[in-house]
Formats: sequence, C-alpha cells, structure tokens
Amino acid sequence: MGLWLFKEEPEHYSFVQLQREGRTVWDGVRNALARRHLRQVRKGDRAFFYHTGKEKAIVGEMRVVSDPWTDAQADDPKEVLVEVEAVRLLPHPVSLARIKGDPLLADWDLVRLPRLSVMPVSEEQWQRIEELSKQG
Repeated sequence: MGLWLFKEEPEHYSFVQLQREGRTVWDGVRNALARRHLRQVRKGDRAFFYHTGKEKAIVGEMRVVSDPWTDAQADDPKEVLVEVEAVRLLPHPVSLARIKGDPLLADWDLVRLPRLSVMPVSEEQWQRIEELSKQG
C-alpha cells in the first residue's frame, strides 16, 4: 500500500467538501513530476489531503478507490485521474510551519518542492504527521 499527499486550494475544493460528497475524481494535475507520482497511485493507497493557499496544512486522510486512468476525451491527453474518498478529518491540522520545524520532516518534498501537488509519503513521515495531528 502506498502513502501519498495530495494538495488542493480549499477555495477550489476543500476536505469538508470531499467529506460531504464522499468521493471525487482527483484531476487537474499539470506538473510532470506530480503526474508521474499520480500514475504510481493504486486503489487502496492512503493519502493526506493538504490545503494550500493561506491555510498551508494537512487536514485530512483519503483513500484511493481507483487505479489511475486517462480521459481520452480530455483537452490534455497526458492528464491523469484517480478517484478518492474521504476517510477522516485529522484531530488537528498540521501546518507547513510545524512540518518545516520538525527534524524528521525537514527534507520531505513538501518542504523542498513547494509547488509539487502530488508526492509520496514515507511510513516514518506518515507516522510523524499522525503524532503531530494529535498534539494540536
């Protein structure tokens, strides 16, 4: 099972909206590296939902419910899509500032490559985010 982080502007699509809808198709990824990561995502993988923009925090957990696919009818033939569902809101959001200040997370792609919208999460990083989310 893979572990991922997906980013989205909460003004465009928020975790609360995903919880309300239950499931959504994750699309609109334009960066080549982020697309490469999205192609590696598999049904059953887990993903953190990160609010970008003013909030800059990991706020929830999702489950990937489909393998990636391309839409032959799309304007961009390289676009990759997956379907995700809401799992849970984290007890407390984990801010980017907190992540940057944590020695276990300081070299994560989230810190090093701020424009990357889909990225892998190691087991250690996942566990640390879980711990931080419980501290408030």
